[in-house]
Amino acid sequence: TADLVLCAPVVEREAREQGKTLQAHYAHLLVHGTLHAQGYDHETNEGDALEMEALEIMLLDALGFPNPY
Repeated sequence: TADLVLCAPVVEREAREQGKTLQAHYAHLLVHGTLHAQGYDHETNEGDALEMEALEIMLLDALGFPNPY
């Protein structure tokens, strides 16, 4: 099991800084965190990072959100 903890003021600030809607940024962080909880890791090597990023883009698109990158 895993817990995802998000700090609302930080998420709001990041969304503003990145020019994203708050809803889209929350969606990205939740998808990103869920992939980490399932064992994906973008920090180990570039191949893993590219795989994780592709999954994030695909999942967010399926949920109706734009590419976060």
